[in-house]
Amino acid sequence: MTSHIAVRIRGTALAMVVLAAAAILALSSVARAQEEVVVLVDGEPITSLDIQHRMKFMELSTRKPPTRQAAIDSLIDEILELREAKQYQIVPSDADVNAAYDNVASRMSIDRDKLTQILKNAGASAETLKLQLKAQIAWTGLVRGRYKASLEVPDSDIEAQLQLHKTDQKNEVGYEYIMRPVILVVPHGSPDAAYEARKRDADALRGRFTSCNDGIAFAQGLPEVAVRDPVYKSSADLPQQLRDILDNTSIGHLTPPEQTSEGIQMFAVCSKKESKTDTPEMKQLRDEMFQKKFGARAQRYLADLRRQAMIEYK
Repeated sequence: MTSHIAVRIRGTALAMVVLAAAAILALSSVARAQEEVVVLVDGEPITSLDIQHRMKFMELSTRKPPTRQAAIDSLIDEILELREAKQYQIVPSDADVNAAYDNVASRMSIDRDKLTQILKNAGASAETLKLQLKAQIAWTGLVRGRYKASLEVPDSDIEAQLQLHKTDQKNEVGYEYIMRPVILVVPHGSPDAAYEARKRDADALRGRFTSCNDGIAFAQGLPEVAVRDPVYKSSADLPQQLRDILDNTSIGHLTPPEQTSEGIQMFAVCSKKESKTDTPEMKQLRDEMFQKKFGARAQRYLADLRRQAMIEYK
C-alpha cells in the first residue's frame, strides 16, 4: 500500500515538473517570437516587438488600426533619418527627447507618467513614441539646416498669395509692441487667498497706471512688485487671444491680471506701432508655404536614402 502511494506521489511530482517545463518553454517561445528580427536596415534590426508596439501606437494616435507594413515603413524611415542626421552631428540628447515627450503629455493635459501608462495599456510603449520624437527632432534640424536657402519663402510670393486670398481686413495690419512685464510676487505654495489678495492689488494698480513713464516708476516703488526689462513682440508672433487683449489695452495702460507661477502678472503696453510688413495673416501664409516646401524636400531626401539603403526582410 505504501509503495503504491509513493509511486502516485512520484507520478504527480513528475507531472508537475513536466507542466512547469512546458509553461517555461511556452513563455520562452513567446519572448523569442517578440524579439524575432523581421527587417534589417543596413544591419540595424527591427523586431516583431518593435512592430507590435508601433502598430498599437499608430492605432492609438489615428483611432484606426494600421497595416503591419505601415508600421514597418515608419520604423525604417526613422532609422534612416536618425542615421543620416548623425552623419551631420545632429544627435538629439535624452533631455531633448524627454522635453518633447513632456510636451506631448502637456498637450493632452496629463503628466509624463500618465502618458506612459496610457501607452502601456494600449499595448504600445514609451520607447516607440520617444523614437519617433527623436527622429522628428533630428530630421527637422537636418532638413532645415541643409536646405535653408531653398526653403525660404520670398515676400513677393506671400504678397501674391495675399492678393489671391483677401480675407479679414483686421489681419492685414500688424503691430509692433514694446511691453514691460509687471509681476505682483506671491511666494510659491501660498494659499489661494494670497493670490486673490494680490489680484485685488493688481486691479488697484491698473486703475492708477495711465502712462509707462509714471506708472513704471510707481510700480517699482511698491513692495513685492517686480518690473521686468522691456519685451519686444510682433502681433504676428502672438496667439489670437493675446492679440485681442492687447487690442483692447490702450497705450500706457496695463493688461488684465493673470495668475502665473511667480504671482499675478500684467503687461504695461508702452508702445504700439502699425506694421504692414509682418501681419498675422502674412505669418500664417509664410508658415503654410514653408511647411509645403519643407514636406516636399524632406520626402525627396528620404526617398533617396531609401534607394541607397540595404533593407532586408527576414
